[in-house]
Amino acid sequence: MRPTSKLLLLSAALISLAARADAENLVIWTPVKVSENSYKATMGFRLPAEWETSAGADLGLASTHGGALQAESQQASLWGKISKVSVTPATRAEQAASVRVDTLRGSGSLLLSRSRSWILSDSLDLQSTRFVSLNYEALETRQASVDGSQALKLIHPWTGTSISAAATLSGLAGLTGSVAVNQTILPDLDLSATVANPGSSTQTGSIRLNYQVTW
Repeated sequence: MRPTSKLLLLSAALISLAARADAENLVIWTPVKVSENSYKATMGFRLPAEWETSAGADLGLASTHGGALQAESQQASLWGKISKVSVTPATRAEQAASVRVDTLRGSGSLLLSRSRSWILSDSLDLQSTRFVSLNYEALETRQASVDGSQALKLIHPWTGTSISAAATLSGLAGLTGSVAVNQTILPDLDLSATVANPGSSTQTGSIRLNYQVTW
């Protein structure tokens, strides 16, 4: 065989492998054994573009030790998401919209979210997040509800200190707010203090020490 022919065959093989790898990256397939007798699988596809698009389904079921299907254990949800991330030397912004429909129970939700972070100075960063969620529960007395949230966080990255304020509007609880201070003591140890509904008759406070272990 001529060297040119060998080169053409090698190039064709490499192109075929690259196309197959790209196709595999576009397919979502995540089966999980949740427990001894319950299973769940996420399947779908993603399309990389300026607005990354993905869609698919979550399926699940559970059985008894005798092999019989457990009542109300089936899961069959359809979902979809579009998102866009924009990055500059001083900012990072992300916009996303996602929808989920439970085909067995007739419930669904639509979530719109936006987040952005800025470098304000050499010692301060600022983060802003907001979301709006539209929910429908076919079995509830109050079937439709709207939830929303807006939060700001000021961060001093060199000391691991942050101050945040958040306001949440819930279709069930109404408008609530909170102010929090967080301090990183060690890479896996955080101390936080939170005041909920400050200045109101329902004001409450809490202090938490969080330790995270990864293995």
